[in-house]
Amino acid sequence: LDTLEDLWLSLMRLRESHQPLQRSKRRWVLTTLELEEEDTGPFPKLIGELFNNMSSNMSLMYLVSGPGVDEFPEIGLFSIDDHNNGKIYVHRPVDREMTPSFMVHIDAVDRSTGKVVDESLIFNIRIRDVNDHAPQFLENEFNISVKENQAPGQPIFQVLTVDLDQENTPNSQVLYFIISQTPLLRECGFRIDLISGEIRLSGCLDYETSPRFTLLIKARDCGEPPLSSTATIHITVEEGNNHMPTFTWDHFKIQISEGPMEQGVLRLPVEDGDSPFTPAWRAKLDIVDGDKEGHFDIVTDPETNHGVLNVIKPLDYETQAAYNLVIAVENQEQLFSCEEGRLQPWRKAVASATVSVQVVDTNDPPAFHPQTFIVSTEDGARPGIQLGAFNATDPDSAAGQIRYKLVHDPANWVTVEEKSGVVTTKGQIDQESPHVNDSFYRIIAHATDDGLPPLTGTGTLLLFLSDINDNAPVLLSRSRYVEVCESVGNKSLLIEAEDADLDPYSDPFTFDLDTARGDVEGTWTLKTKEGKGRSAELVMLRNLPPGNYLVPLFIGDRQGLSQKQVVHVRICSCPGGSECEELSDTRLPWQALSPVCAAFTALAAALLFLLRCYFVLGSKRLRGSIPTDSGHQTLIMFNDESKAVSAQVASVEHCVWFTLQVYLNPLVPTHALLLMEERTAEMWSQKLRCVDVLEDDSLPHVYSTEGECEGAETLIAGLLGSKSTP
Repeated sequence: LDTLEDLWLSLMRLRESHQPLQRSKRRWVLTTLELEEEDTGPFPKLIGELFNNMSSNMSLMYLVSGPGVDEFPEIGLFSIDDHNNGKIYVHRPVDREMTPSFMVHIDAVDRSTGKVVDESLIFNIRIRDVNDHAPQFLENEFNISVKENQAPGQPIFQVLTVDLDQENTPNSQVLYFIISQTPLLRECGFRIDLISGEIRLSGCLDYETSPRFTLLIKARDCGEPPLSSTATIHITVEEGNNHMPTFTWDHFKIQISEGPMEQGVLRLPVEDGDSPFTPAWRAKLDIVDGDKEGHFDIVTDPETNHGVLNVIKPLDYETQAAYNLVIAVENQEQLFSCEEGRLQPWRKAVASATVSVQVVDTNDPPAFHPQTFIVSTEDGARPGIQLGAFNATDPDSAAGQIRYKLVHDPANWVTVEEKSGVVTTKGQIDQESPHVNDSFYRIIAHATDDGLPPLTGTGTLLLFLSDINDNAPVLLSRSRYVEVCESVGNKSLLIEAEDADLDPYSDPFTFDLDTARGDVEGTWTLKTKEGKGRSAELVMLRNLPPGNYLVPLFIGDRQGLSQKQVVHVRICSCPGGSECEELSDTRLPWQALSPVCAAFTALAAALLFLLRCYFVLGSKRLRGSIPTDSGHQTLIMFNDESKAVSAQVASVEHCVWFTLQVYLNPLVPTHALLLMEERTAEMWSQKLRCVDVLEDDSLPHVYSTEGECEGAETLIAGLLGSKSTP
């Protein structure tokens, strides 16, 4: 910066004086500065001299600075001993590998003023290399592995060295040599590339002859004098497959009983010259001929290397009595050979052995043909229908006798004829039986032969039941008794039904009110809910007071089969919201009274029925002896009634007693009492109709006593299903 500043001031002065600037030729004169590496001296030693032509006009002093002078890496290495003549000296040996060159700065200074009079000279002092470093291996010893089937001529390893001398000079150029090989074999050796250091195999390896080799490798540079170093390489030979596996014998004979599968029926010893438990030694066996149906399998014992023959599919003496199996053996690793120092693929065929198998005949169980078959019949089929027949044969003898026995018939619907196997129905078939699964009913039979010992086979008949329309739709239990609050008005009630039949004898259902009862029409209506083939909506057409109501209706399936159903509707007050309130204790007197009244009603109906039976039987016994227009004041004892009449009277008495017990039981719920009233009324109606048809021509149609029976009609009408209210 001082030099530049001085130069700038000089230019300004010249400009001010209007004097033209005069150019003068300046030059540095410097002999070549080159230093030999590791120079032994003596020191300080002159390495060069510099000169500037301005010294003719003034007294100059030369200064040197930079790396090697007053800067790292080596301070004090160079100096100018006499600043007047510019001689440069080195003070100690230099290592080129540490610092290959030095970039120094040289200045010319006016001795009187101390100012730099010329541009600095920047000079590179080169260190001339000498061969002072031998090539070095990355390691002193190397351990490598080579497969026995390594092809000759292929590289197996490459050694590398480092030489710190100057690159691209003889001092750093390295050559490689194999000094020794242990063991030294004529048929197998190693060679190394002189320049690249690649080690190649010459000849074939033989693990059994020599499993290991040791090579001594030398690396030498081309400097003067040449320097060298050595390294050791240990080579381990990995076992290869160069020995063919063979069987101890080439023919085996065995006998095997037919029937069961069996493991280890025969062991085939294998011999192999390679190292045990290696892929080159491990045997791989295969059945190459004589087993088209796949009855046999052969595996290798991992411990002994022997072949183990197994029966994996039952043998049948009647189908095939003998087998000649051809079994081949090879190794898991590919086999190779070395001929005239060259690796060759194995050209010989693999070793093989023949196994003669004699199948021993045993008693076989009967075989069904087919083992499972399907028969179709209609639901509701009657006894005596022949469904089909099981068919089984004895594989051991065509003339063998077979006996059939039914072993699975959970619904007890069929029989199986012992000799023919014919299956015949003995009970009515019902598709809705819990033993029917997806319209199939399973029947299983056994067939037993006459062998020693007798053996049994199993056959299955799947009976497919095609449905018939033998069930009408019925209400679901939750739709038989429904409750609705009085406050909701004409709220619709969901009525749902079900049908035990299958499609097409099931839904969609039709719902129709039974309008035979006068109080139904105008009070209730039915709406079929769209998309609901199994339900409808029951709607009140007018407000009804709280109480229990019976709504009869007919429900029909898709084919039109229908039956009458009754919906019990309870209309109640709901002070707490949307649910009917529970009956309170204040209503107990009325509830207790209602069953008593019903009981007396049933008792009165029973007495009327007995009275009617009395007249019927009496008129039958005295037909023709008593005129219809006159009466006899005679008491006639009837003690010879028929057993049928007595049975009817006893049945009636039992029904009356049962009805009375039910109505007097305070624990029976209201819904159950309503259902009991309906069924009791229907029973009494049937009983009375039955009596009417006994002797239509002799029954009296008008009964007159001393007065008309008042209230009897009301009792009977209530018993036959009239509406009851609490």
